[in-house]
Amino acid sequence: MTGGMGFIGSTLVDYLINNDIEVFVIDDMSTGKEVNRNSLANYLPIGVDALNPGDALCGMFDNDLDWIFHLAAKTSVQESIEYPKLYNESNVLGLLNMLCLARDIGAKSFVFSSSSAVYGDVAYTPTDETHGTDPMSPYGASKLIGEIYCRNFFKTYGLRSTCLRYFNVYGDRQHSEGSYAPVIGKFMDQKNNGLPMTINGDGEQRRDFVHVNDVVAANILAATTPIKAASRATCINIGSGENYSVNQIANMIGGECINNIEPLLEPRKTLADISSAKSILGWVPEVSLEDWIESS
Repeated sequence: MTGGMGFIGSTLVDYLINNDIEVFVIDDMSTGKEVNRNSLANYLPIGVDALNPGDALCGMFDNDLDWIFHLAAKTSVQESIEYPKLYNESNVLGLLNMLCLARDIGAKSFVFSSSSAVYGDVAYTPTDETHGTDPMSPYGASKLIGEIYCRNFFKTYGLRSTCLRYFNVYGDRQHSEGSYAPVIGKFMDQKNNGLPMTINGDGEQRRDFVHVNDVVAANILAATTPIKAASRATCINIGSGENYSVNQIANMIGGECINNIEPLLEPRKTLADISSAKSILGWVPEVSLEDWIESS
């Protein structure tokens, strides 16, 4: 697994370890945190990462690796606008290196963490996987290129892969910055530090939020569910199927004051059609956003 010390990755590592599955973790620690380390997992040395996997990895696994979960990525939409080359190198080349590793060692399944950012500003909601893709940022573009590579590796080499298009992921260990649920993490951090909640624009932009435990369940199902040959290297939305405005989130979290600042370049509305996840993977989200905020 790449990115196994980050928000989503470390939660997935814990799940796998708790189910007696041996886990090897690659993480360059650019966004991963030492506190997320699981003492029962195998962590490869710093310097071995998606950009520098090295030939040693092939010999280490020697055709004895069932699943590869590729979660490592740079994830800030705004940062990608400033540094598009950095995002291409990290997100595109890193993905390509791991696909080559999966091909070379004969991995049975490759699960790629993609993003709803591939859609851009959508024409309709709920948005299903047949909707066109038109990313608004280099981050979204890098994820779309990753999906294309996954499809190509299935057609060319027969590598089974599943691309999970995450909507806004939240939960324990979430970052207060980045594209994975920045709103919830940021608001909670601001409230805990007695700061006003900063909202970009008017706050009426709506987002589909999905809990990290539900995302972990989707990854496991993507790796293990038999998928008919015609659907392999497929893309699947992972969201809750409900959305909330940023203003609603602020009210749920309950900060004392709100500060509206300049709007960002972002879609006005996201809402996942999750019928493919239900029909292909048998996946249904279980965690309620309102219940989680109330208990946090």
